[in-house]
Amino acid sequence: MITGPRSAVTSAGNGSSSRRPRILGRRAGERALARPTSTSFGERAATWGPLAALVAMCVAFSIFADRFASVDNFQAILDSSAVLAVITVGLTFVLLLGAIDLSVEGVMATCGLGFSLLVLNNRNGWDLGLVAVIPIVVLGAGFGFTSGTLSSRLKVPSFMTTVGMSAIGVGIATLLFGGLQPNILDPALGRWTSGRWFGFTPLTFVAAGCVVIGALIQRHTRLGRYAMAIGSAEDIVALSGVNVSRYKGYAFALAGAFYGLGAVMMTTQLQAGVVEAPNGLNFTAITAAVVGGTLLSGGQGGVLQSAVGVLIVKVLENGLVLLDVSPYLQRAVQGVVVVAAVAAATWPLRARLRVVK
Repeated sequence: MITGPRSAVTSAGNGSSSRRPRILGRRAGERALARPTSTSFGERAATWGPLAALVAMCVAFSIFADRFASVDNFQAILDSSAVLAVITVGLTFVLLLGAIDLSVEGVMATCGLGFSLLVLNNRNGWDLGLVAVIPIVVLGAGFGFTSGTLSSRLKVPSFMTTVGMSAIGVGIATLLFGGLQPNILDPALGRWTSGRWFGFTPLTFVAAGCVVIGALIQRHTRLGRYAMAIGSAEDIVALSGVNVSRYKGYAFALAGAFYGLGAVMMTTQLQAGVVEAPNGLNFTAITAAVVGGTLLSGGQGGVLQSAVGVLIVKVLENGLVLLDVSPYLQRAVQGVVVVAAVAAATWPLRARLRVVK
C-alpha cells in the first residue's frame, strides 16, 4: 500500500498480474488522506529554514542598521505587514492546490471601491459602517469561486482564468470610480488605522486573527486537508471519492474572501477608494508565500509558513530602507530572494518533482 494520500487507492486481487485500483469510500479516503507521513530531513529544513533566515536577517540588520533594533521599528514592521498578511493567507490555499491566483489586484480594486461607496463618503448617501465589510467579503469570495470553478470545470489553467478575472475586477473598479475619487468620511473607520492597541494599530490584530483562522482552517477542516492533498496528488484524491472541482472552488472562494478583507483594510488605511492601490501586491504576496516555504507546485507549506514569509519580505524591505538602498535595487533584491527561496525549497524534493511546469 502506498503511504500518504496515495493510500486512498489499494490493489484488488490476490497476487494476480493485472491489478486494478479499488476506490475506497469517501470516509475511508478521508482517513487515509489525514494520516501523517514521515518527514525527511530536507522537508524539515524547508519548513524551518525560512524561520532561521528571518532570525538571521534580524540579527544582520540589527548590526548594520542603527535604528532597526528598536521597539518602534518592530511595531512599524508588524503594522505594515497587516494587509499583506491577510492577502497571503488567502493566496496560500490556492498555492497548496498547485494552482496560481493572479486576480488579487483586480479583486481588491473592485472590493476597495465598493467598500468606499458603501460607507459614509463624498459620493452618495450610503453609510453602512462596519456592516459594509460583510458584502465586500462575500463579493471577494464570489470572484474567487468563479475563478476556481471555471479553472476546474473547464480545465483552463488557473493563471489564465485569474488573469481574466483580474482584468474584469479592474474594469468594474474603474466604472465605480467614475472619474471622482470616493473619500471615506466616517471618523470611526479612521480610528482603525490611527488608533493604538498595546502599541499596534487595530488592523494588525485583525491580520493576526486572520493568520490564526487560516491556520485552523488548514489543519482542522476538510477544505484544508483536501487542499494539501490535491496539491500532492490530485488524481489519487479524485480516486478516493473526493469532488476535486468542488473543493478547488471552495479554496479559491476562501482566498477571494481574504482578498476582500484585505481590500477593506487597505481602503481604510487610505481613507479613499483608489483603483491603483493594490498594484504590485499580487507579486509581493506570492513572494511572501514562496519565501515562507509554500511551494508553487502545491502540497507543501501552509498558512504559518507563509506568515513567516510575510515577515521576511517586510523585514528585508525595512532593513534595505534603513540602509538607504535604492528602491529600484530593492525590487531586484526581492526578485533574487524569490528565486533563491524557490531553489532552496524545491531542492530537497527534486526527486518527487519529476515535471516542472
